[in-house]
Amino acid sequence: MRTVGPIIGDELIRSSAILIIIGELFILGYLWIRFGFRFGTAAIIALLHDVLVALAALSIANREMSLPVLAALLTIVGFSINDTIVVFDRIRETRGRGLRKGETLADVINTAINQTLSRTILTSLTVFLVVSILFVAGGEVLRDFAFALLVGVVTGTYSSVFVAAPIIVDWENWSQSRQRGAKKAVVKAAAGR
Repeated sequence: MRTVGPIIGDELIRSSAILIIIGELFILGYLWIRFGFRFGTAAIIALLHDVLVALAALSIANREMSLPVLAALLTIVGFSINDTIVVFDRIRETRGRGLRKGETLADVINTAINQTLSRTILTSLTVFLVVSILFVAGGEVLRDFAFALLVGVVTGTYSSVFVAAPIIVDWENWSQSRQRGAKKAVVKAAAGR
């Protein structure tokens, strides 16, 4: 039986956090180049959400942090960003055609999500079923890994739709309200002269 002392455990946790942060910075850079800063930031917030939920579930279930669990967390990041990129790609494709009269960014995002939802659900369900089998029949060695992945697949699926996309809509609405406020201030200042 192998045991890991507290110093090695602390080092493992620190290394895990650093690896995840570095990975997310690279992902942010890639998404910034491909989709723009707002989309990249929204995706990173969704990824942080996924990892934090998985870590919270591990803590609540009293599961131990190990190298397989670290691998599961990094797999969650990859799985979730894949779903998010599929949605973002469809948003960009739909937005590239131009907004129709009366259509907002929220409408474009809603359309893109609806177009990719069946693919997202089918992919996630397939992975969830396989990981469930791993959790039940994989033995004690794989149980923590599979548990983290089960939580991550669920959170990664809903965060692509219900976390990343709404952040973009809210950011756009906030940006537009600031622009309207700035225009009103300019008009007021011009009228006051």
